[in-house]
Amino acid sequence: MLTGAIVLYILFTLAIGFWASTRIRKTEDFTLAGRSLSATFVGITIFATWFGPELIMGVPAYFIRDGVKGIITDLFGNLICLTLVGGFYARQMYRLNIVTINDFFRLRYGPAIETVTSLANVFTYFSWIAAQFLALALLFNTLIGLPVGWGIIAAASIVMVYTYVGGMWAVSITDLIQSVLIVTGLFFVMFQIVGETDGIIPILENRPEGFFNLLPEPGFYSWMDYLSMWLVFGIGAIPAQEIYQRVLSARGEQAGVNGAYLSAILLFVIGLVPLVLALCINDIYPELLADNEGQNMIPAMVSQYTSLPVQIMFFGALISAILSTSSGAMLAPATVIGENLIKPHFKNITDRQLLHFTRLCVILVAVISAGMAFANTSIHGLVVDSVTLLLVCLLVPFTFGLYWKKASSGGAWASVIAGFIVWLICQRTGTRIEPWMFGLAAGFVAMIFGSLLLPDGSRAQFERARDSRTPVPAAES
Repeated sequence: MLTGAIVLYILFTLAIGFWASTRIRKTEDFTLAGRSLSATFVGITIFATWFGPELIMGVPAYFIRDGVKGIITDLFGNLICLTLVGGFYARQMYRLNIVTINDFFRLRYGPAIETVTSLANVFTYFSWIAAQFLALALLFNTLIGLPVGWGIIAAASIVMVYTYVGGMWAVSITDLIQSVLIVTGLFFVMFQIVGETDGIIPILENRPEGFFNLLPEPGFYSWMDYLSMWLVFGIGAIPAQEIYQRVLSARGEQAGVNGAYLSAILLFVIGLVPLVLALCINDIYPELLADNEGQNMIPAMVSQYTSLPVQIMFFGALISAILSTSSGAMLAPATVIGENLIKPHFKNITDRQLLHFTRLCVILVAVISAGMAFANTSIHGLVVDSVTLLLVCLLVPFTFGLYWKKASSGGAWASVIAGFIVWLICQRTGTRIEPWMFGLAAGFVAMIFGSLLLPDGSRAQFERARDSRTPVPAAES
């Protein structure tokens, strides 16, 4: 019964993808849903893309082990990142009337750095998508005993098909449906399991000493590790293409801004629900914490100790979360490859050909990500790894390019190169402080000195290009 319900849901998702394909007439329809999404749609699609399995299967295990500090990276980091995007980046990017963040690098610094940053942006997605494939494979293994390897292949195939045919239209529509299932399913399971305890308050009071302590232990390295937890997602994911793909799909700039804010709130509030579930499991079914380092504790609890209707609701929600994250994550690098690595080098390419190549890139991304999923067993580790290149290579020139008039192409190149080299050296030597922090600092310093030593007219050229671009109608949600 449960397996049949899951199969029907997956078939329904695929059907939506094929239906959405009827609305695709040009590449912009495939990549940006025709720039017609309301603020609510933008917020929900960002929420659905970021509310992945790590928040249901990975983060709760860290929460039980490390207390509140264990959720800083994901829960608080997401809140900070999307709030900053809404306040300082979304409006500026929307006014450029572009498709990808790498279009900004071309307009601001030139086509050469567009290519390099596009490659960096694409590579960041493989490990993140691999995490989603791995999570869905683990879920298939829990539910129907499918070997993890075959589960990865099945997961990649399902997501690839409906992303390939429906693009952003399919992703947006399925995100809305899947978000409703995510919220409904999680709250339904939470109320069920809390009903088996004496309520939430006794569970919270039963935590060990220091569980709710938000501050680190004394010491320089403790504080540096603490700072890293706040910033790795808090600022590291700011240049992520999947955010701007949704912001730029909005029907107006205010809709894009409001959508970013809405997603920040949704991710934080709904993200608390799996933590409550984890606390209940820790008290009622502690033996489940040993299952795959705790990554399977919530699915295992639902599978073993709840009724069939509860199982259908929960696993429907979990599959929804994974599919939403996977599809959005796959579309982002495919769009970057099409718009920034193929289109600039084939001047006579037609829009129809570009649409065809972008769809083929979805397949390429799926294959590479599936390969990475076979080589890693940690969902959370894969997700954290996915933001490293964004932090050390893209964040500094992206931010300075928007807000510092003296930022030059030479400074941007210096920042990208210095950030990457210093990060790589620190990664190989195993520095006590997180390697990305050294890379970010090196990129920051290189950006300033490189721009001052190698000034150019890139800012003036950027402003002329920005002002000459066809404005998008400012209809709001």
